[in-house]
Amino acid sequence: MSERVTPAMHALPDGEAELSLVVRLPWEDVARLGQDAGRLAAQTGRPVTLDEAVSHRLRSARPPASHAKPADTTGAAAVSTLPRASGTA
Repeated sequence: MSERVTPAMHALPDGEAELSLVVRLPWEDVARLGQDAGRLAAQTGRPVTLDEAVSHRLRSARPPASHAKPADTTGAAAVSTLPRASGTA
């Protein structure tokens, strides 16, 4: 078995972090990522790797976090954001 010596995560000079993963995907998902890479390449006017396409998709899927938040272990925050029922039940 070959062991990787590259650290799983390291800091980048621009203040971001790079995380290395091994992900097993069906070929259909790889094909969709290839299509995303093609669209991104057309937008940027340069070749784009699948890594870049995945990174772009992850970044555009939700607004960027301004800071890391600790995990809520009680679940109270999720419950408190639900709208309260009005009227008769």
